This record gives sequence, structure tokens and C-alpha cells, in this order.
Amino acid sequence: MATLTMKTIRLFFALLLLLAAGHAQAQIGIKAGINGAVLDGQNIDMDTRYKTTYHAGIFVRLPVIGPLSVQPEVLYSLQGSQFRSALANYDTKLHYLNVPVLARVKVGPVFAEAGPQFGVLLGAREDGTLRISAADGYGPVDRSADSNYKKTDFALAAGAGIEVGNLILGARYTAGLNNINDVDDLNGANDPRLKNRVIQGYVGIRFGSE
Repeated sequence: MATLTMKTIRLFFALLLLLAAGHAQAQIGIKAGINGAVLDGQNIDMDTRYKTTYHAGIFVRLPVIGPLSVQPEVLYSLQGSQFRSALANYDTKLHYLNVPVLARVKVGPVFAEAGPQFGVLLGAREDGTLRISAADGYGPVDRSADSNYKKTDFALAAGAGIEVGNLILGARYTAGLNNINDVDDLNGANDPRLKNRVIQGYVGIRFGSE
């Protein structure tokens, strides 16, 4: 799994660099920041709460015309949620490789951005406590949860920020469009529908001049 994950990350990074090399005016940058991530949806029999995680990656900016540019990115993003109920108290950690492709408009130091995002699940884990039985009470859980979640995620992203010189400060919200739950209820009627919701704040550095 680790080997496959590294190969996937290297492939996406290589494709992004090739895209930059093929565009004479392309600019490359790096970015990193914090996530406020939660799994929201329907038919969830537990409370889901935001958890603080992080993301990091690179971007390529491709000028189109005037203040408009297109910005593909490759980001590693740790997402998931806290799950709380009378029977469970655990965190789900979802490791994603996300590829947003954003339309970006910059006027002075202020910019706004929006577009689709495609995500590949690299791995999933659950850790915390679960109620084992009335006699045994609660026990710890720390296990792989790869089979509980679908391998792809589609989302819409939108954000804004300021760019002064080569320094970028921004905030973004991404809303998952598809149900990522991959565990079916026994009767098939009330399956939980889980969707990624992520609030991001980030710092970036752009290399080269505009």
C-alpha cells in the first residue's frame, strides 16, 4: 500500500510539472495549511464533529487573459471526522491526494478562486473507543478502515485571499458531492451517506515574477 501511495503521489507531481513546462508563462508554487474537516450527510446515527488536520502540496498557475488564470494543484490532505455516540468515541482519519483545478481571478492583491476537485483515497484509519458489550464495557480501537470508504471523491472548492509579492494567504471551503461510505446496512434502506466537508486556511509561496 505504501509503495502504491508513493507511486501515485509521484505520478501526479510529475504531471503537474510537465504541465508547467509546457506553458511558457506558467508559475509554480508551494502551499500548506490547516484543515477543519468533518464527514456530514444523512442517516448517520452518531454525532460528527470537525477535527483539525493539515494539507500541503504544490500548484501551477497558468495565465489565461488579464486577471484570469487557471490553477491546478496536487495536495496531500488529511481529512475525516470525529464520531461521538453512547456506544462510540473515535476519530476517522482519511488520507487523500486531492487535485483541484481552479479558475482564479486576481484584482490588486485580492483573489477569488473556484472549481472542481478530484480526490483519491490513499488510506483510512479509525482510532478511539467502542462499546464491546454490556459485560466488557468499552475497549480501544485502532484499525485500518480502507474498506469502509470509497476510493474516489468529487468536490467543489471555492475560496479567496490576498497575494502580496510572492506570499499568498488564503482560505477555502470544499464540499464533497458524492457519498464516500462503502459499508452497506443489512436492510439496504438506511445506509449512512457521508460527504467530505473541509475548511482550509493556508500559506503559499509563488516562485518567479508575474
